[in-house]
Amino acid sequence: MKILAFLSLVVSAQIAFAAGHSAIDPVPREGGWKNRQDLLNKRASEGGKKAQLIFIGDSITEGWEGAGKEVWAENYAKYDAINLGIGGDRTQHVLWRLDNGNIDGLSPKAAVVMIGTNNSNGEDNTADQIAEGIRAIVQKLRTKLPETKILLCAIFPRGENVNPQRGKILQVNQIVHKLADGQNVLWVDFGHKFIDDGGHIPRDIMPDYLHLSKAGYQIWADSIRNPLARALGESSR
Repeated sequence: MKILAFLSLVVSAQIAFAAGHSAIDPVPREGGWKNRQDLLNKRASEGGKKAQLIFIGDSITEGWEGAGKEVWAENYAKYDAINLGIGGDRTQHVLWRLDNGNIDGLSPKAAVVMIGTNNSNGEDNTADQIAEGIRAIVQKLRTKLPETKILLCAIFPRGENVNPQRGKILQVNQIVHKLADGQNVLWVDFGHKFIDDGGHIPRDIMPDYLHLSKAGYQIWADSIRNPLARALGESSR
């Protein structure tokens, strides 16, 4: 009987553990991340109601301030857009940021979201878990910013050649595509534009096969132009 009771406890613990996972558990990070988080909170406070557009994500989004800064200035400065990207972030970190100042006082017309690639490393999270993390972010944004249209971007492919991580990312994209309702959540998937006919990612688009060059950011801007115009209440161009 004692053995059966012990096994029952073990099974119960496993079930409880399976019910939750890291991708949906909001947590902050340490070190320089805190400085970036404080900076983003300051941007939100200063941007206030005039900010019509926000971008939410990890280092690929933060890179709009680096390799993508000229493309950003040309396309998004006119909207008083705010970059809410932090390098290395996963879904759980974005969830925490959304509850801790990053969108306080904002009421943008549109939010561009691209997150999840860092959750796809190794065995850190399954495709289902990453999709749940993205779903939680979308739901939180819909709750906190109900008037904001969400442009949900498919996670970009990564790695020079075809690899298992790309496969996991594609599975995530297939799941989260279902979050789009064509009204409040718009789906945009242009990952194929980062890949050549042989299935390789060119270095002139992604120098390290993950982060974008200026040309890569131009592809991003061009690919979301029409759906973003729709989300902002403009005519598609």
